[in-house]
Amino acid sequence: MSESNAGLHADEVLRVATGEGPEAGRTLQVIGTSWRRCLNDYKLDPARAYLPTVLDERRVKDLQAQDDELVEIARAEMDSLYEQISGSGYALLLANTEGVILCGRVDPTLQRMFDRAGLIVGADWSERCEGTNGIGTCAAETRPITIHQSDHFRAQHVALTCSAAPIHDPAGRLIAVLDASSVGSQGTREAQHHTVALVNSSARLIEKCFFLRRHETDMVLRFHYRPEFVDLLHDGALVIRDGFVAAADGTSLRLLGLSRGELVGRPLTDVFDAGLHDLAASGDGVRRAIWEIRDIRNGRRYYASLAPRPHAPIRPGAHIQTARPRTPPAAERAATLSLDELAGDDARMLQCLHQARRLADRDIPILLHGPTGCGKEAFAKALHQSSGRAARPFVAVDCASIPESLIESELFGYVAGAFTGARREGMKGRILQASGGTLFLDEIGDMPFALQTRLLRVLEEREVVPLGGDRAIKVDLRVLSASHRNLGDLIARGAFREDLYYRLNGITLELPPLAARTDKERIIRACLAREAADWNGVAVDPDAIEALLAYPWPGNMRQLRNVLRAALAIAEPGRLRLADLPPEMRRTDRPARAIESASDDSASDDSAARRSLLAAIRRHHGNLSRVAAELGVSRNTLYRRLRRHRITARPDRFE
Repeated sequence: MSESNAGLHADEVLRVATGEGPEAGRTLQVIGTSWRRCLNDYKLDPARAYLPTVLDERRVKDLQAQDDELVEIARAEMDSLYEQISGSGYALLLANTEGVILCGRVDPTLQRMFDRAGLIVGADWSERCEGTNGIGTCAAETRPITIHQSDHFRAQHVALTCSAAPIHDPAGRLIAVLDASSVGSQGTREAQHHTVALVNSSARLIEKCFFLRRHETDMVLRFHYRPEFVDLLHDGALVIRDGFVAAADGTSLRLLGLSRGELVGRPLTDVFDAGLHDLAASGDGVRRAIWEIRDIRNGRRYYASLAPRPHAPIRPGAHIQTARPRTPPAAERAATLSLDELAGDDARMLQCLHQARRLADRDIPILLHGPTGCGKEAFAKALHQSSGRAARPFVAVDCASIPESLIESELFGYVAGAFTGARREGMKGRILQASGGTLFLDEIGDMPFALQTRLLRVLEEREVVPLGGDRAIKVDLRVLSASHRNLGDLIARGAFREDLYYRLNGITLELPPLAARTDKERIIRACLAREAADWNGVAVDPDAIEALLAYPWPGNMRQLRNVLRAALAIAEPGRLRLADLPPEMRRTDRPARAIESASDDSASDDSAARRSLLAAIRRHHGNLSRVAAELGVSRNTLYRRLRRHRITARPDRFE
């Protein structure tokens, strides 16, 4: 920023912070409050270019060690979120309550830019040091927030856009901040709503995993309005000790409409019409049954399961009441979708389903091919779950995301002292971790050529030698692989071993992109139901579903989940409107979907669209279900088009 512009920004900050200027318009109340803290409490100068405060490496390692459990959990969710927003110019950062960045995920090509901005591990981004900013202000306000460009207190930070959300411990105390920051964003503040919604959603998932990790030896009651969400990360969780609620996660508070103070410490029988003995006794020793219960306060129905504490059976007769056992078909659904759910009603996916079922327990390697985000890993997990190896590990390796310098040790592991910086106890590689179960090699086309030879040897000899070791270890593997690239082209260019290709490709299953699936509306509504985990159902406005159906979905299922998660986060509870969708999905100048003319909705092409509809109806002899499937729309959407074009589609007219 030029010196004159820096001065102008500083003048505005001072006017608002000293009460001489209004907080209306683009300066939000929370920003004005933060500016006053920075000026009055921290004595910062908005025009001064302060050097960043960066802790020394030893201190950073100490802080990471203090929060090692949280950092481990957060890294996994940050990896998932990074996959959703990669390529959009954001850095993902995790900071402690003091504003010190503990870890991050940054596009390597943008690393230098973020380094110059001071967004590096060890940097202190508290308000006390850096003024109003995403990390520091989120920690101060303990709520999700976006600090967009000139919202920053200091003039040197006005190129930044930061969206952050707080992370709380099981007692509701702030323990960290998750932040997504970009440099030089061209979007408006409103355009950041989806980013902050995604970050907040990821923060809630980190909270849930942290809660469950902290209480993994406790008795935990899991519940939700919908049976299929029980025992997933979106359900509510209560820790039960001696018949009383000892801890509650954030989702359970939202589901019950209670504060932590109102819930923790109460007998379970004051909350639900069921006791511990009823719920715990309902399992079969392998799976936990899902029970239908009601809350005492409002009589609202929930579904619940109970995970008894290891080696701590419930005393017979403790808080016994009668609950009505109920185990609906979807109640035992795992976090992984089944093959049936993934296949839906699409002909190509049903063909893949048919072949996958036949191959589930055969030692035939399967290569999944399809565009990025179309669900290759989900399909691989479902295939694993439908096989005899379902109870054993499913280990996924993304060959494209692991740095080339690390992928060898990640795959094969290493013995103690194998190289400088190695763990003292060595490391068990992914191949050994998957022994007895399934190894999924995602984006296999991106595996370095030199490692392809070692992998081929492992697959042929069924044994692995860790780095630095001299002893081969036998492994029992089912290998699935996937790629969005044409491996034949890579072989022709000498970038992929032909013998490895034939070793991995016993059969290729082609997974279609989302835009090409004939059951697209069913997929969207199913995904919507899963993402709307905190709501007892969600209504979708007709123009919103039309926009979702018309969009080409270049990011496929990954993008769909991303969009719906963000849209639901900013929508009014129970209703999704067109205005909740990203701007690019609200455009009206996109090409129409399926086989119709690109100008299906324009007056000039009405006759062409009408002829296209009539031709489709004749091809299927008036069977509108088949017409809708061909066009890739729902029957309701098809009926709307028929009315618009004044077509009466009686089957007898087209026989």
